[in-house]
Amino acid sequence: MSSGEQRYPMAGVTAITNARIFDGEKVIGARHILIQGGTIIAVGGEIPAHAAVINAENAMLMPGLMDAHVHTSIGGLRDALKFGVTTELEMNGGFTKKGREIQLQNLSDVADVRSAGMAVTAPGGHPDELLPDHDGGIPDFVLKELEKLTEKERNAMLEAFAHDHDEAPQVTTIEEAVKHVHTQVENGADYIKIMIEEGTVMGVPGLPVLSEDILKAAVREAHKLNKIVLAHVLTADSSLSAIQMGVDGLAHLFIDRPESTSEVVATIKDSGAFVTPCLVLNASIIGNPASELAGDPRVNSKLSPEWIDILNSSFNTYPQGSLENSFKSVMDLHKAGVDILVGTDVSPVPLHNLGGLAHGASVHHEMQLLVKAGFTPVEALQSATSKPARRFGLQDRGRIAEGMRADLVLVEGDPTTNISDSLSIQAVWLKGAGQQIH
Repeated sequence: MSSGEQRYPMAGVTAITNARIFDGEKVIGARHILIQGGTIIAVGGEIPAHAAVINAENAMLMPGLMDAHVHTSIGGLRDALKFGVTTELEMNGGFTKKGREIQLQNLSDVADVRSAGMAVTAPGGHPDELLPDHDGGIPDFVLKELEKLTEKERNAMLEAFAHDHDEAPQVTTIEEAVKHVHTQVENGADYIKIMIEEGTVMGVPGLPVLSEDILKAAVREAHKLNKIVLAHVLTADSSLSAIQMGVDGLAHLFIDRPESTSEVVATIKDSGAFVTPCLVLNASIIGNPASELAGDPRVNSKLSPEWIDILNSSFNTYPQGSLENSFKSVMDLHKAGVDILVGTDVSPVPLHNLGGLAHGASVHHEMQLLVKAGFTPVEALQSATSKPARRFGLQDRGRIAEGMRADLVLVEGDPTTNISDSLSIQAVWLKGAGQQIH
C-alpha cells in the first residue's frame, strides 16, 4: 500500500488531474488536486490508487467565483452556479441565516449566499424607487419568481418574505437605527449595509436620506456587534461621507469624476476600506446595454430569454456619465492599493428598468471590464476569488489550498492570459459535488 493510500482513505476521493491551476492568487506548479467530503484535501502530492480521476487536460482549474454585490433569489442562485459563481453576497434582501434556513433547505443546485439583511435606509428612500408598484402585499417581481418554483420552494419563499417584511423596522432616529441593526443581526445578517442615495444618478433626485448622525450610529452599533458595514454610494461626495462614518467597504464606485478625485482616492485608501465598483452597473446607468455578452453563446445557452432581454437593455438614468471616467477612477484606486472586489448589483428577477445585468454572467463581464480598465487578468480573477473571501471573512473559500471548500470551476483555455476564457466553463463543483451547468 502506498503512502498516498495510507494518508487518504479509498472511499470518496476524487482527483482532478492534468489541469493548470490558478489558486486564487497566482498560477501554481501543481497539476492536480484531491477532493474528499466537500473539501480539498491536497494540492499536488501522490494520487491514491483508488481515487476517481477526472482528466482536466488543456483546462484551467480555479476557485469558485464570488459576486460581492447582488440582490438574489432561488432562481438567481441557480443561474449564478451555472457560470461558476459559487458564492453570492446579497446587499439587501432575505438570505440571512434565518432566511437561508427557511428557503434553501435541501437545495443542492444553488450557489451559497450571505446577506446584509434589510439595509439601513430612510422611509421611502433607496431602493424603493426601483421596485414595481404594488398594493402593499407581495410585490409583482416576487410573484413572478414564485411562478417558476416548486410548491416547496414557493412556500419557503413566501415564509421568508413574511419573515423579512412583516413589521419592517422604520429608521428615522438614532434609536431606531440601533434597533434595526440589532434586528438584522438577530436574523443572522452576515454584515450590515447603509444607503446614502439622494437619487440624482438614479434619475430621481430628492430621495430621502438619513442624517449623518443616524447613519454613524448604525455603523458604530454594527461594529460593536463585530459586523462589517458597507455603504451604497454613487457619487464622490457620498463616498467621502461614508468613509468619514467609518464604513468598511463601498458597494459602488462613484460615477462622477470630480476635480478632487485624488482626494477621494487618498481618503478611501487611508481608511483601509475596499471598493466593489460594479462597473457593469455604471455602464448600464450611462445607457450601455450588455448586448455583446447577451450574444455570446456561452451566455445565452445558460440563461432564459427573459434574462437575455434584460442584458440587452440598460438603466440609462445618467446618460451624461462616462465609462472612461469609471475606468480611470477604478485604476486610481487599484494603483493606490485599495482592494477592488467583483460585484454586479444584479436584481433578484428580470426587471426591464434594471437592465444590463444577469446573475453569474455579469461576474465574467465585470472581470472583462476590469481588464479593459487596466487590470491584468490575474488581478481581475483575484478580485472575484481570494479578495472578496478575505474582505468578508469567508476563510473557507476563494482559494485552492488544502482544507478549503471544494468550490471549483474548470474552464477551457487560460483566463489568466485571456480573461474571456473564464466563460468557457467545462465543469463546476460546489462543496465537491459536480453541478449541471447547461
